[in-house]
Amino acid sequence: EAVQGKEIMDADQRARQAKDLLQNELLVEAFDTLRQELMQRWENSASDEAAARESIWLGLQLLERVRRHLESIVTTGDMAKLREKTSPFI
Repeated sequence: EAVQGKEIMDADQRARQAKDLLQNELLVEAFDTLRQELMQRWENSASDEAAARESIWLGLQLLERVRRHLESIVTTGDMAKLREKTSPFI
């Protein structure tokens, strides 16, 4: 059902919602807090905890991937608006 909603929602709507999320104080706080916690866990890990550090690294990568995905949606919406403005018949 989420995929159908995604298909129905146009690029501009998606861009607005993604931008709102990226500017949402609670979401920004959550991203920052999670990143800090993961970095502290990494810094405090013992030398024999390689598996734990790999898990922390994965968490950091996933956190960044979510943020980049939202930024990509904003960029796609901006590009769609620009394309519509410059070439409305395409």
